[in-house]
Amino acid sequence: MISNRITIFLILALLAFGCNSKKESTTCTNPVMWADVPDMSIVRTGKDFYLISTTMHLMPGAPVMKSQDLVHWEIASYVFDSLTDNSKYDLLDGTVYGRGQWASSIRYHNGKYYVLFSPNDQPFSSYIFETIDPSTGNWKLVTRTKHFHDASLFFDDDGKVYVFYGTGNLTELKSDLSDVKPDGVNMKIFERDEDETGLLEGSQVIKYNDKYYLLMISWPRGEPRRQLCYRADNITGPYEKKVILKDEFAGFPYCGQGCIINDENDNWYGLIFQDRGAVGRVPLLMPVSWEDEWPMLGDENGKVPLNWEVPLKSHDSGNWIVESDDFTGDQLKKVWQWNHNPVNSAWSLSERKGYLRLKTSRVVDNIYLAPNSLTQRMIGPKSSGVVAFDLSNMRDGDVAGFSAFNGHSGLLSVVKEGDKKFLSMSTNEVDLDNKTKAVLSVKTEEKERVELDKVVIYLRIDGDFNLHKDLATFYYSYDNENWTQIGTEFKMIFDYRKLFMGSKFTISNYATKEIGGYVDVDFFNFNKLQ
Repeated sequence: MISNRITIFLILALLAFGCNSKKESTTCTNPVMWADVPDMSIVRTGKDFYLISTTMHLMPGAPVMKSQDLVHWEIASYVFDSLTDNSKYDLLDGTVYGRGQWASSIRYHNGKYYVLFSPNDQPFSSYIFETIDPSTGNWKLVTRTKHFHDASLFFDDDGKVYVFYGTGNLTELKSDLSDVKPDGVNMKIFERDEDETGLLEGSQVIKYNDKYYLLMISWPRGEPRRQLCYRADNITGPYEKKVILKDEFAGFPYCGQGCIINDENDNWYGLIFQDRGAVGRVPLLMPVSWEDEWPMLGDENGKVPLNWEVPLKSHDSGNWIVESDDFTGDQLKKVWQWNHNPVNSAWSLSERKGYLRLKTSRVVDNIYLAPNSLTQRMIGPKSSGVVAFDLSNMRDGDVAGFSAFNGHSGLLSVVKEGDKKFLSMSTNEVDLDNKTKAVLSVKTEEKERVELDKVVIYLRIDGDFNLHKDLATFYYSYDNENWTQIGTEFKMIFDYRKLFMGSKFTISNYATKEIGGYVDVDFFNFNKLQ
């Protein structure tokens, strides 16, 4: 098997690079994005790859990322600005932490792109959206239909439309996607093996050389998660199974769940995510070699490569999925997402040019219920974020700040108490109701507090996501040059029972006594550290 892989890789290398031609490739170092980009689904048209991921309670949602080399990615659009199924999306009568948009599927068919996802807080419904061009957005809702867990939309060559979902479930849709086809296929195409536990999640399906390939993850008893492939000559089966990746890459566990795609030269690639603690679930890019008509993931030894050459010309637009912002534009950069639906009347980029104004709009007693908290991903191996605040217009009881936000959060909070302002470094741990995700309580521990004597302050958080680290450290400054550390190092945590996502840089401002105050944010500066 290994000798066959080596031969295949030599042939691919010669075809991709050519013995006497100019080499055109892009160096990939895994993880290709050391950031929270789980539940990936991918599609390609021409040279353009489009990747969609899960962001659950963050708005706008269902981020679609674009690349031409599979290494450099940028946010192209979001499928929706907000979800309004119930008031919990507005942080009222509960929350949708760890729920909302989940495990989307993106496909291209007859000149249009389609996205299917099922909010996992709404057990009876799915959304299907369409657009002509993901780069410009303009996604339009096609329909709401039944719920499909971890679904993969599939357009077959005969014009029929299907959804693969759950653990080996297959359902046929009407050709216009408006609903399930009443007299169509609706069946279980296979059962899990006895040694496998729980759901076989993460369905992603392709058709290649007239065969159907369904990728899923498996959790065998007492063993790590692994990537499976089910294969059949007919869409309804019978299906046979093979393990196509089993690896614990770079000391982190659980490589498994993702998708495969080919380029214009029919080179194949896999994007599989890996759990990496507090930073979240990160994508790993690897080659795919077809062996006995099975798509085997990884290098010649079946392992995730740390460094390798992707046989695609490098294309770096200069944009990425995390960026600095000086707030001089008419719109927020695409990299920003709000925590739940924003209160649009309570933020502005125009009231003070060059600043983001965050107004208080609701009296709450903790950051988990605060409207208009603005987030970006924290990234590894190390990253740093700096926020500049003008605090002149805070009111008594207002709390403005910068945090490493998650179910367990580390916070820098400016607290207005009477005529005084204090900077507090604290930790928060939220307790959520299992059913409604309502905030039951927040355990708070203040580590250090200092009184502020200026109205402009700079807050900085450094994150270290190297193996066995997951540490955040906190600083403040009055001039953005001389920094003072405050509080203690904070051990960040990924907790699937709470927010179920990687830690986020989060800018917030909320009222605990009365609304009407505001802060002006001059800039957010992001730096990737080594």
